Amino acid sequence: MSLNSPSELIRVIQACRDNNRLAQKELYQHFYGYGMSVAFRYVNDREDAVEILNTAFVKIFKNLDSYDIEKPLKPWIRRIMVNTAIDFLRVRRRIADSGDIELAPEPGVQESVTSNLAYEEILKLIQQLSPSYRTVFNLFVIEGYKHEEIADMLGISVGTSKSNLFKAKAHLRVALEKLEAE
Repeated sequence: MSLNSPSELIRVIQACRDNNRLAQKELYQHFYGYGMSVAFRYVNDREDAVEILNTAFVKIFKNLDSYDIEKPLKPWIRRIMVNTAIDFLRVRRRIADSGDIELAPEPGVQESVTSNLAYEEILKLIQQLSPSYRTVFNLFVIEGYKHEEIADMLGISVGTSKSNLFKAKAHLRVALEKLEAE
């Protein structure tokens, strides 16, 4: 059954709140692809992405009573996915505090380099970043968090957040230039 109509989605959410396993399976399957795409922004490994997804859905089902049914579900799920990915990286100690480094001014870049690349190519480049750079890049550029929020979420300083973003952009710039030259 499709969850494309608001009434059907509300029905499934209500059933999930009542611990209906079939409804939980339906909600999980409906958001599986979306959840995996969010998880893959933070980890390279499929098993890690599935672990993040499954852990997030445990949290989703546990906290579904706090979800406001009048608001869109997808952003609520995304926030849980992102927080779960950050927790996963923190627990696995993949995020290394590289210390406070002052942010150097960015040299001018031609922003249109990415216009010729497919989404999958850009995602592959982002996945090649170190976990700490990739996490800050995703939170700042894709999720729209501020450096202060990122610092609080990851337990790093604002300077480290800015430095990691700068380094992530520099690595991506080099990788994009290599692709452009090919």
